[in-house]
Amino acid sequence: MVAPLIIKGKFLYKKTEKAVRVRFAPSPTGKMHLGNVRIALENYLFAKKHQGSFVLRIEDTDAERNFDPDARKIIETLAWLNLSFDEGPIFQSQRKALYQKYLALFEQKKLIYRCFCSQEELEKKRDRQIALKKPPRYDRTCYQLNEQQVADNVTADKPFVWRFHIDETQHLSFTDIARGVLHFDLANFSDFSLTRQDGSFTFIFTNAIDDWDMAISHVLRGDDHLSNTVSQIAMFQAVGAPIPLYWHLPLLCNKEGKKLSKRDFGFSVEDLKNAGYLPEALVNYLGVIGASVQDEILTIDQLVSLLPDHPASPNNIKYDLDKLNWVNHKWIERMATPSLVAACSPFLAAHYDITTLDQTKLTQLLTLVQTDLITLGHCVEATRFYFQRPTSVKIQNLAVRELIKKNISLLPHIHNWEAAIKQEAKSTNLPLSTVFPTIRAALTGSPNGPHLRGLIEVLGTEEARVRLEAAVD
Repeated sequence: MVAPLIIKGKFLYKKTEKAVRVRFAPSPTGKMHLGNVRIALENYLFAKKHQGSFVLRIEDTDAERNFDPDARKIIETLAWLNLSFDEGPIFQSQRKALYQKYLALFEQKKLIYRCFCSQEELEKKRDRQIALKKPPRYDRTCYQLNEQQVADNVTADKPFVWRFHIDETQHLSFTDIARGVLHFDLANFSDFSLTRQDGSFTFIFTNAIDDWDMAISHVLRGDDHLSNTVSQIAMFQAVGAPIPLYWHLPLLCNKEGKKLSKRDFGFSVEDLKNAGYLPEALVNYLGVIGASVQDEILTIDQLVSLLPDHPASPNNIKYDLDKLNWVNHKWIERMATPSLVAACSPFLAAHYDITTLDQTKLTQLLTLVQTDLITLGHCVEATRFYFQRPTSVKIQNLAVRELIKKNISLLPHIHNWEAAIKQEAKSTNLPLSTVFPTIRAALTGSPNGPHLRGLIEVLGTEEARVRLEAAVD
């Protein structure tokens, strides 16, 4: 068995003895979304848990839908998420000779036949079946053609596709890791296309052939592929090919229980990255979603060790943005100061002039608000108080106003000022739960936020005095 590797842009091959081989096989049809990433993550974790190989295969046989040349976005996203693949990227568009070889084998074994039905004819048949409340399936019109009829159509250059003939008298069974042994009556399935009329190969064919040729041992993919699995195993059985173990993962749904779509924020990984979500947080969230774990903040290595050998099979998994925000917040809290400053600086620079801040001041400012950040992008709002003075804050509480006026001269000595504020509040029966939020609002425009000492230190005592005087004037 050989396994392809990419070295300096060329395919090289080496032997591999690893028993567990899984693949992530996206189509380069657009941006990577959460559903893609979750499938990639589960395959990565499975490979690492079993000391196996994680293969990246790009299913790019449908040229009209390929909007990500050379799968750059896919590869960049996997790198950003630290999901490194052991083999690949392997492009199906470079494997046409292989698919042609297997197509010829299927033809030789009389497992396939030419279908000359046009798309218009197929749609009419489908509409009629639906109108009669019958399941829409190909009616095998062309399977009934005799050799002369087929030859006449070929001579006339009539467009056709190759269809695989399903033996509707048979039953098929296969093992799903989460569901156990599944049974299907092939009478409920129809003959499916292996090629398109332009001669290109369909997903259902190339996907199966590659799994066979690459000795993929386990196929982890969404449960929307369940019917595809039946058709592909029918091909495997027809030629005596080994059948992988399957794990059909439940799809990500929104809060309404519908399949996650472009209308849901966070569907696009690029959008999440641009909003300031951390790759560690995204991997962490997708790794624990739908699972029951005691500690939910986990590294990727911890996720590997927690991956169950016999997972449960929930009906669906709901994407919860609030939970993702919480996980991201926890990961930002963990960030080392240099990493925090480096990650937040581009967001700040897009809104404020930070060239006047030295590294010490920038570090002091971001460290002050670190525990308040939900995303990296949130640093723009969290630090707004520093770059923009609040203009409409007027303290209405007369007692608090007098307390601030009386002690404002102590600001240069922050410890003395803080002690005096506490003592004065106690002697006048003013609760600190009223005093401190009021002072914070005068300094930042909001009663909520960082602690007062840190605020005054980062603003500087002179700037803090100006703001407090403006609020009590």
